[in-house]
Amino acid sequence: MSERRAGRQTRGPAGPRRPARRGQERAAARTRATTTGETRRRPRLTGRAAVLVLVLAVLAVSYASSLKAYLVQRAHIADLKAEIAETSADIDELEREKRRWRDDAFVRVQARERFGYVMPGETAYVVLDEDGEPVESRAELHDPAEVLAEPPTPWWEDAWESVELAGSPPRHDPPPATDLEAPKD
Repeated sequence: MSERRAGRQTRGPAGPRRPARRGQERAAARTRATTTGETRRRPRLTGRAAVLVLVLAVLAVSYASSLKAYLVQRAHIADLKAEIAETSADIDELEREKRRWRDDAFVRVQARERFGYVMPGETAYVVLDEDGEPVESRAELHDPAEVLAEPPTPWWEDAWESVELAGSPPRHDPPPATDLEAPKD
């Protein structure tokens, strides 16, 4: 039996195997190829490399689409936060207005301004313009943000306008001639 096992291990379908000799034959073939100038070119893109590139491309596309969705969601969240801040500012303003209307003095002032009410014993006067329309009172307080709705002009624009004006002053027509008689003594 031991001969059989030994025969099985050393024999193959094409005869006895000699692993040491095959290695020697390969080394000799490599030596012959390098000495004769024959070099075997390996393909630049192997099957494994192609699969790796394909997998990396699929991963890049999937991560890019996920990143795009993430950025869109972040922008949407920022918009919603801005909307919430604006709504809370509106709520605060309405709460302030509500507190003002609870004050009796504010209600009296509003009744006088809006409806022209007067207290008992007072006399109301309405100033009319040349067309007979009532002139509105300009003694109101305004929000400073509304007063300066128009941005101020920069100083250099004013300076340049003065340079242009100095270069070409406007022409004034001479005043009309009138004969004023000087008092005679």
